[in-house]
Amino acid sequence: MPTTADFVAIDFGTSNSAVALPLAGAGVHLVALEAGQPTMPTAVFYRADTPPQQLEAERLYGRAALAAYVEGFDGRLMRSMKSILGSSLLDQSTDIGSGRAVRYRDVVVGYLRHLKARAEDQAGAAVTRAVLGRPVFFVDDEPARDAQAQAALEAAARQAGFTELHFQYEPIAAALDYESRINQERLVLVADIGGGTSDFSLVRVGPARRHRVERRDDILANHGVHRAGTDFDRHVELACILPLLGYRAQRPARAGEAAREVPSGVYHDLATWHLINTVYAPVRLAELRGMKGWYADARHHTRLMKAVQQRLGHALAAAAERAKIDVAQTGQATVDLGVLESGLGSTLQEAQAAAALEADMALIVAAALDTARQAGVLPDAVDALYFTGGSTGLTPLVDRIAACFPAAERVRGDRFASVASGLGLHAQAVFGVG
Repeated sequence: MPTTADFVAIDFGTSNSAVALPLAGAGVHLVALEAGQPTMPTAVFYRADTPPQQLEAERLYGRAALAAYVEGFDGRLMRSMKSILGSSLLDQSTDIGSGRAVRYRDVVVGYLRHLKARAEDQAGAAVTRAVLGRPVFFVDDEPARDAQAQAALEAAARQAGFTELHFQYEPIAAALDYESRINQERLVLVADIGGGTSDFSLVRVGPARRHRVERRDDILANHGVHRAGTDFDRHVELACILPLLGYRAQRPARAGEAAREVPSGVYHDLATWHLINTVYAPVRLAELRGMKGWYADARHHTRLMKAVQQRLGHALAAAAERAKIDVAQTGQATVDLGVLESGLGSTLQEAQAAAALEADMALIVAAALDTARQAGVLPDAVDALYFTGGSTGLTPLVDRIAACFPAAERVRGDRFASVASGLGLHAQAVFGVG
């Protein structure tokens, strides 16, 4: 690949990540991160039987990490690492088997170091400078924690080996990718709906603006909410999978008492990627065992204990994600839960999914309208809607956003690579073309 640049652009996503390198002439090249693919799941797997001195060498990333987990290797799978930036979890340690633990911060560093190494392999040279994407808000309505999250990502990137870093909002990067395809000035609302956040930017783009390094005046408004794909997955799991394990089940009737639900905390943790492993802690296992008498239907407790004792939480979360995708594509989903009990299964219908996701979708649509409102722009004045991010595959959500901007052309970017491509173009403007 013809490039002599020592810089790279990284889209470190909640669900998937991508990396762009500059081309010597113009444009960018998306790095083949794994199996020839330009995107890679943001996932890390530690095998429990790896000797401590080989921990870095034996760590698995992306699809290989997910495959190791699905194939039943003993170890620890971690996903959605981006969602812990700005939280107290970042400096906590998590068990990875055989009595060993790693800090979440070190997991992020290791993943970024892996992305850097893959870029260097294809560039044939060291890369020490980078543009990193970031959501409009890492944390909603908490500026201090939002700044803390960016600082944590910067520190992790420096520890991974980068010496000069710049940040760009992910929806702005997507706008730059869209701008590279058009030959007239347009007012575009970028909807970047990924795994962890739904971000919107209203941006003026066009050929005359394309080569400017400073684009601040072209950005009319940025807005976003911390609701997106992983939240959808959690609601789907709570709606159609975890009730079979006792979520919202009733306790046995007692004389003189109103019926009560069993405690729901364990179910919410089981449905949240970065909290799943907390359910496996010995103290929580002991607590759950002691709750057997709290279930009117003993099968609920039996299934819950099997899920926890056999560490099936991530498998259930993956089943919920698959169900969400199936419903979006076909209007219904069948969930096989034979891993818990022979013949056990569940179904998810479109109406049920819509009800489960309604609150989050309403917040996201409101954020889109608020972006235009903050810019002082009427919805009818928006020329184009540019959709990117994995969760824009959810057609009902895209349709609801588009309905709010009736005069706008609907444009779909690469759901997983538009941001990386735009970050690469921004890196060229910041650092100079290699």
